[in-house]
Amino acid sequence: MRNNSVQIMTKIAMLAAVIAVCSIISFPLPSGVPVTLQTFAIALAGFVLGWKYAPIAVAVYLAIGAVGVPVFAGFKSGFSVLFGVTGGYLWGFIGMAALCGAAVNKNKVLTGVLSILGLAVCHLFGVIQFAFVSGSSPVDAFLLASLPYLIKDIMSVAVAYMLAFAVQKVIKLRRA
Repeated sequence: MRNNSVQIMTKIAMLAAVIAVCSIISFPLPSGVPVTLQTFAIALAGFVLGWKYAPIAVAVYLAIGAVGVPVFAGFKSGFSVLFGVTGGYLWGFIGMAALCGAAVNKNKVLTGVLSILGLAVCHLFGVIQFAFVSGSSPVDAFLLASLPYLIKDIMSVAVAYMLAFAVQKVIKLRRA
């Protein structure tokens, strides 16, 4: 195995671990959707790993949680979480990570637009699954499970963008 492949796999594993840690730190709310640092970690993975590898880090995180390691919010795990009221957000993280990493280091405006679009994809998946599982209307699901989190999530993406450059310097990321 080439040295570059090992470096990429190591970076993917490190960012999957960061996602897990940021997911476990959570504050439950009555809606069933907790406040976490997941969107921060997903955006950071996108900005550090780029569009090709960030979704892999998210998939690793989801697979680890699906098989029973308690890495989802509130130390939860299992397929029931992926198909529960918050599961849509977890699935949406794959697209969010890819979009956050799509234009990084190329154009700041485009990176910002794609990052907000990624956040919108994440919230769209989350609202749809929340509505389906909870039996609420899409509008009610948006008002209950998305709108209260938007400002926090936008700020999380912005902070992740600023921090990503420092992380890249530390791990000496070479774009593949």
